[in-house]
Amino acid sequence: MAKQVVAEVKVQIPAGQATPAPPVGTSLGPHGVNIGQFVQQFNDQTRQLNGTIVPALITIYNDRSFDFVVKSPPAAVLLKQAAQIAKGAQNAKTERVGTVTRAQLMEIVETKREDLNATDPDQAVKIIAGTARSMGIEVID
Repeated sequence: MAKQVVAEVKVQIPAGQATPAPPVGTSLGPHGVNIGQFVQQFNDQTRQLNGTIVPALITIYNDRSFDFVVKSPPAAVLLKQAAQIAKGAQNAKTERVGTVTRAQLMEIVETKREDLNATDPDQAVKIIAGTARSMGIEVID
């Protein structure tokens, strides 16, 4: 008999630093998942990313087992790291909080290649550049 999917849960957790506390515990607890086992597996799989926020899609089955897929970090997190800023602008139309180069955008596209819905690298750069503009980060050549 095949396992039935009971729930799919999305969480964003610092890589290698998951704990049973919220948001992990509050997301998985109601489904009866072994939270300690998830935390250990997640931390082992993401240790090399060292604290970067990463999304995880957790599929929970009827026998309380689970699978999870770790996605690439959000573009906003990668842009903040590239521009070396703590947060985006309050008003992106008038405020500039940092700059990134085209080369940095290409690195971000390479990191996110599997999760972007653009097959052409130039179009993918435009997607990431749009995110940068909406955060108040200037793109320079």
